[in-house]
Amino acid sequence: MIVDVAAAVIERPDGSFLLAQRPAGKVYAGWWEFPGGKLEPGEDAAQGLARELHEELGIEVRRAYPWITRIHAYEHATVRLHFFRVVAWEGEPHSREGQAFLWQRPAAPMAEPMLPANAPVLKSLAVPLEYAITDALHLGVAATLERLQWKLERGLRLVQVRDRQLPDRAAFVRSVVAIARRYGARVLVSGDASLGDGIHFTAAELARLEHRGAGALAAASCHTREELERAMRLDLDFAVVGPVKPTATHPGAATLGWESFARLVRGASIPVFAIGGLQPEDLHAARSAGAHGIAMIRGSWRLPPTG
Repeated sequence: MIVDVAAAVIERPDGSFLLAQRPAGKVYAGWWEFPGGKLEPGEDAAQGLARELHEELGIEVRRAYPWITRIHAYEHATVRLHFFRVVAWEGEPHSREGQAFLWQRPAAPMAEPMLPANAPVLKSLAVPLEYAITDALHLGVAATLERLQWKLERGLRLVQVRDRQLPDRAAFVRSVVAIARRYGARVLVSGDASLGDGIHFTAAELARLEHRGAGALAAASCHTREELERAMRLDLDFAVVGPVKPTATHPGAATLGWESFARLVRGASIPVFAIGGLQPEDLHAARSAGAHGIAMIRGSWRLPPTG
């Protein structure tokens, strides 16, 4: 039997998130976890989340994005954790059940001991909300590197080098990696993990993949639930799903729209980026549909209007 649980990553604008300590008398007493609790009969995950956070912390949820779903087998039970990222609420969190809690800063030493189910969740939480994909064949190498620098200065921290047909691609990858590392950003290279921080697989490459490899980041493009399931079985760091809207790079291709995207990614155990004709202002719609964030080719390199 699987116990369904709603779990909240309650986030402040500075990136810190709330952790609660399990009280005495409960299994794993003294261990730290994300706030939340078991769903009641007939209750969906969003309803359970709102109820639990009111009962446990005295807050009213105003905006919660569906995120990842993880299954973990403990000695006493197997739980299915429906995670939400709570970014707006009313009231100040305070203990209503006698448990301790703290605001965990991502760069600070992690509270210990943490419940075993949370290690992959913390890893996924470290994935940025924007995944910028290079478009050097269209923009040109010099302009791409210039805009990359501009974006990194404004907080971009995750980049994919696509551009497989680019002359002297290796030199371009080295330039992107050199600039990105000055800002602590990570670079995945389409089809090649040798120069960057990881590899991005096409859907065709994913279909042939048997092992994700150790150490480096690994991600893949997916267009169907079957492909996404394969990415999850291989425990990739994240997947990119689309196209959601019409794109300039694949004119005439069938698109998902937000409703079909939401159905396709529901219950995913790894972060999923939406892609396809998106702009930065689509982030809210994407997260509301269950996306971790947005992946963009042209949208990431759009300069603000002048004047």
